[in-house]
Parts: sequence; structure tokens; C-alpha cells
Amino acid sequence: MTNKLVFATGNPGKLREAREILGAAFEVLSPADAGVSGEAEETGSTFKENSLLKAQYLFDRCGLACFADDSGLEVDDLGGAPGIYSARYASDHNFADNIDRVLTELTQLGSVPSAPGTFPGKARFRCVATLILPGREPVFFDGAVEGRIARRRCGAGGFGYDPVFVADAYPDRTIAELPEDVKNGISHRGVALRKMAAWLAEQF
Repeated sequence: MTNKLVFATGNPGKLREAREILGAAFEVLSPADAGVSGEAEETGSTFKENSLLKAQYLFDRCGLACFADDSGLEVDDLGGAPGIYSARYASDHNFADNIDRVLTELTQLGSVPSAPGTFPGKARFRCVATLILPGREPVFFDGAVEGRIARRRCGAGGFGYDPVFVADAYPDRTIAELPEDVKNGISHRGVALRKMAAWLAEQF
């Protein structure tokens, strides 16, 4: 069974999360571990397209089993934004600014916050993971977690939009307030990567 996988990310939080989710059955390497620098330009119009671009960029440079994900926040009241632009919605990878923009736009819509301090419209984290194995076509795995947007930041855990996302499964706190193992059990990336792990187990 293929147990060494290179993950196309430079985000330490995502790398740690993937290692936790995939567990001891897999050795998850960073691009630097595989001698790869740089990253793909995300020119796709969907999570799937960008995920494939990142995985293919990495595979072309290391030739090893590798995977990438593209993920983001979709807010129904914002027409699905920030979507594929989640990491650069207000400024590139500055999530303090990105969160501020989401909260400002929701407030400007005049939405009346609902208990326990969330905006009423639905939101979700969505993820598409792409796995590329030598000699095989890319395989895709998707995951999502439904919830709402909190009026204000709460919690110091996680990363990205976690401090303002309240999952339906835990409606009294944000993702950033959940223990990491609990978050990984429900997260969009967790769902996608567990599907990937199950597929690998069936193949090998």
C-alpha cells in the first residue's frame, strides 16, 4: 500500500491537520520534504480545478504519490462568496482582513443575528482533494460541513475562518473553540481525506 504521500501545501496548520486525519497508516510529507519549491498558480474557476492544478504541479516535480486540496467558505447570503477566493477575499492569506470583510458584508445586508449570535443565512466549508498516483489518472474526493457565520470571532484554535464558523453539529461554539480531534471529525477536509484514505485502502 502506498503510505508516503506528499501534500501540496505550505500551510503548517493544514499539514498538521492532514497528518492527524490520515493517522499512522500514512506518512504525509510537505513539498519541501520532497525537494519541491514554489506552488501552482490557482487559475481554476472551481475548487476541483484548483485542486487538480496544485496536485499536478507537485507530481510533475517530484513524481511521487501526492495530493492537494482546494477548499473555502461559501456563504449563501453573499452569493456563495468568498468561495474559491477564500484565502484572498480581502488580502492574500490575511485571514483577519478576510474575516472582517465577510462580517462587514453580512452586517451591511441588514441580517438580524440569530441565537446564539450567528447570522441567519446558511454557510459551509467545502473541500475537494485530488490524489495523483504514478501511472494512474487523478482521483477526486469531496467533503463539506454545513453551518452559519458567527457575529464575532471566538476561539483560538484552528486557522482561516474557523473563529467565525459555527458548524450545525456544534451550534453553541465556533470551530476554533473545538478540540482539534473533534474539529477533524467533522471538518470538510477531514471528510474528503477520510474518503481518500478509504479508497487507498481498497486499492492496495
